[in-house]
This record gives sequence, C-alpha cells and structure tokens, in this order.
Amino acid sequence: MFFVKLLTIWTAFHFYVFWRISSIPFVSKRIPRQYVYCLMFVAWGAFLGGHALDRLGVGKWAYPLEFFGAEWMGVMLLLWLCFGVVDVLTGFGLWLKRFVPGLRTAAFICASILSAAAMFQGMRPPVISEHEVVMPGLPAEADGLTAAVISDTHLGSLVGKGWMEKRVEQIHAMEPDIIFAVGDIIEGRGDHEWGVIPALQMLKAPLGVWGVTGNHESYGSVGTGANFLMAAGMNVLTDHWREVRPGLILAGVDDVRGYNKRTSFPNVEKALKGIPEDAAVIFLSHRPDGAQTAAKAGADLMLSGHTHGGQIWPFGFLVKREYPLFIGRYQVDGMAVIVCRGTGTWGPRMRLWRPGEILKVVLRSDQAV
Repeated sequence: MFFVKLLTIWTAFHFYVFWRISSIPFVSKRIPRQYVYCLMFVAWGAFLGGHALDRLGVGKWAYPLEFFGAEWMGVMLLLWLCFGVVDVLTGFGLWLKRFVPGLRTAAFICASILSAAAMFQGMRPPVISEHEVVMPGLPAEADGLTAAVISDTHLGSLVGKGWMEKRVEQIHAMEPDIIFAVGDIIEGRGDHEWGVIPALQMLKAPLGVWGVTGNHESYGSVGTGANFLMAAGMNVLTDHWREVRPGLILAGVDDVRGYNKRTSFPNVEKALKGIPEDAAVIFLSHRPDGAQTAAKAGADLMLSGHTHGGQIWPFGFLVKREYPLFIGRYQVDGMAVIVCRGTGTWGPRMRLWRPGEILKVVLRSDQAV
C-alpha cells in the first residue's frame, strides 16, 4: 500500500512538472507536446527501471539508469518548487497573465541553476569540520585525543567502494586516535553493500573503529543491522558501553526509531547505565534524539547524524521541525552535542547549500595544565 501511494505521488509530480515545462514559450513553440510527455515517461521510469535491471543482474545498464533517476529526483523537486512558487504568485496563471510565460521561464532557469549547484556540491569530496570539546573527567594524559566521525555515507549501488576508499584516505590523513561511524553507513536496499566491506576494513586507528546502526542498516532485503558493521571491522555499540582506555567511556544505541513521541528513551538509559561517575563519556546515536536523557545519565559528548542538514534546500526547514538538534554544535544540559550533516548523500548526489562533512573532534581535558 505504501508503494502504491509513493508511486502515485511520484507520477503526480511528473505530470505537474512536465505540464509546466510544456507551457514555457521556448518549449511550446519548438517541441511537440507528445515528445515532451515521452521524455516525461523516460524520466518517470529511469529510477524504477534501474532498480529492476539491478535485481535482474544487468548491472551494465542498471547503474546509469539508477544514477540518472536519482539525479532527476532532485532536479524534479527543485522544478516543482520553482514552478509552484510562480503558480502561487499568479493564481495558477489566472493573475498577471501577461507575465506568466516569462515567470515560468524564469522558474525553469532558476531550478536549472540550483540543480547544477546542488550536483556540484553533492559530487565534491566532503570537507573536514573541526571541533574542540572539553570533557570533564578526561585524564590529562588523554588531552588532545582526536576522533574522526563519519555518518550517512549510504554506501550501495550509487556510492561505492572507490568513493569510500578516498574517504579512508581523507580520514587517515587526519591521523585520528579513534574513528566513529554514527549510522546509515550502508544504503540497505540491495546486495551492493557487501562489495564495500574491503574499503571499510581499511579504516584503522589506535583506539579502534566504533559504530552504531542507523535506520538504513536494517532496511529492505539486507536486514543486517550490526552484522554488516561488524563484518566491516567495526566495534558495534548496541545499547551498551565500553571503556576504550582508562578514563574514556564509549556508549551507543541502535537506531531509536519507534520512539516517535520523543519523550522516553529507555535504550539511551540502558546504554549509559552503570557508567563510572569520574570518567569522560562519549555517546553515539544515529538520530539526534534523547540528548536530555543522555546528559542526565552522565554523557559529556553526543555524536549524531541522520538529518543530512536537509541535504537539498529548502527541505531543511521540514527536517529541522522534526529534529531541533539539526546540524552542527549544541549544548544540552551541560553536554556537548555535534550533529554531522552527513559524509555522503541519500538518493540524488546533490546538496544545497553545503557539501558533506567528516568531523574532526579534538578532546580536551579540564585537568591539563
């Protein structure tokens, strides 16, 4: 039933966007309408066709179709937005009739420019975002420990082994003491994920590579959850904590979907139960939820992802309503919270306005002289 609803919405979006494209003077005067709607059918079926061919094992044709379909998804949403603004301002062409053709042309050009900018940002390597966090309880000899943090790489059919190998080079160039992966490392909707395991296994750090699951780790036919991350050589924190060196505790939770009311987080409490009071505690959670619970339980730093920073403007406004801890650094009841906007992308390889990021977090001791 969900698939039928999704397909209906997908189809309606296409009809609206191509209806407006066909009304642009340059198009209506030069391209027969049946050609426009043939193009619509091709665009509508590209992503679905790519998935179908992938399932049939025809990888040679599956990837370009799926890639085009994913990029078109982002372009179409921007076209829908720009055309929608013009329709609202003109009453769907009933007002300002003299200016409607020009405004629709301007909307098309604007969406095209935004799409090009989004593709550029989505394809470029993630940047390194640096943070320093003072952690009470961190021993003086641990002052300056560096953590590299990735999230939301969505490795799979569109983002693969080669891309991840370059991220490994970026991370190793930082010379981190420890590496964290805070969920949605795989796309979780096919079998391509297993091909990226060798790249993930290249990640090395003196204090290890640690991870928690995100919602995508348990999607579709893969359904691997923590098993995939463990096969990739990660130490997975599933609602529990570990002491990685004297005075430094790591705790983590499985993806917290299901706690939609966001008023109770029993798995957060479980993960932090029994932690030593005098230790520095880093808490990993894919979704930036349960921060107050974690702070109350004794965590000093919370690392999360999931929001993608909205990925494509203006959808960040909607995501921010769902997740007030949206992107960047916050302070919650004395605990530092850093939300990564994602190292990779979901769906279209597009971002507006900022590129993906890898976090570099330097831990500081309040006992250091």
